[in-house]
Amino acid sequence: MSEIRHPEKINRVSNPIPKKPSWIRVKAPTSKFFKLTNKIIKDKKIVTVCEEAACPNIAECWQKKHATFMILGDICTRACAFCNIKTGKPGFIDLEEPQKISEAVFELGLEHVVITSVDRDDLIDGGASHFTNVIKSIRKLNENCTIEVLTPDFHKKPEALSILSSDLPDVFNHNLETVPRLYLNIRPGSRYFVSLKLLSDIKKLNPNIFTKSGLMVGLGETKEEIYQVMDDLRSADVDFITIGQYLPPTPKHAKLEKFITPKEFNEYKKMAIAKGFLMVASSPLTRSSYHASEDFKVMQENRAYKNF
Repeated sequence: MSEIRHPEKINRVSNPIPKKPSWIRVKAPTSKFFKLTNKIIKDKKIVTVCEEAACPNIAECWQKKHATFMILGDICTRACAFCNIKTGKPGFIDLEEPQKISEAVFELGLEHVVITSVDRDDLIDGGASHFTNVIKSIRKLNENCTIEVLTPDFHKKPEALSILSSDLPDVFNHNLETVPRLYLNIRPGSRYFVSLKLLSDIKKLNPNIFTKSGLMVGLGETKEEIYQVMDDLRSADVDFITIGQYLPPTPKHAKLEKFITPKEFNEYKKMAIAKGFLMVASSPLTRSSYHASEDFKVMQENRAYKNF
């Protein structure tokens, strides 16, 4: 196996992390429900993006018994400049993972679950078939649980789309992450229009599915660029956009150019609503799966109202 590279050890320029402003504060994990969630995850040896990506909302989410499960291992084949997940050659796929996750969903009593993964460019289908196996397993044991996936872009994996179409989730999420101009530095292994096309193609496969994408801000993008991304997403018929503050996990990650104020986040929200998104989450601590269960219900209500 090739060397596993931790993000903070990748050869990048060191950027001092500025002190967080008053509007970015998170509580330490203390509740009994946090401990229960942690125990279930550890007992079943399940990986979560909450831990791997050092999510600032882990305390709040886990005390609600909400966790975002990360499948296909904890080693990514790409090295995005914003991400805290290890890079290298991944190991074998855990074939028992779909069953483990479906059991964890049952034990946590989840009504809505979010499944994500590392990038697996080493696999012929990019891991698409494993996603469908997890979806099938969850539905078999948890009939009333709705499923949201946050997938890689499956770049140069032409068979992935047909595989995914066999068992589509209730919500299909793929994050654009940033504006096109910044892709070379922030997402060097990805392509903006590949990501956009994936979202568009999924919607064409099933117009009733909810599609979703997310952006980080504070990386040096302009408001005009964010508004253009919103237009691109609406052209792809994407229903839900999340916008959150980029927070570098270590000084070796991409430089934080600016803390976006709550007022600016509210301006982004108003603009996104005006452009026709069914659901908008825009705040400093917004992340892809933050409040996903509650947001899904609101999105359903908004679609029903729109179609009334």
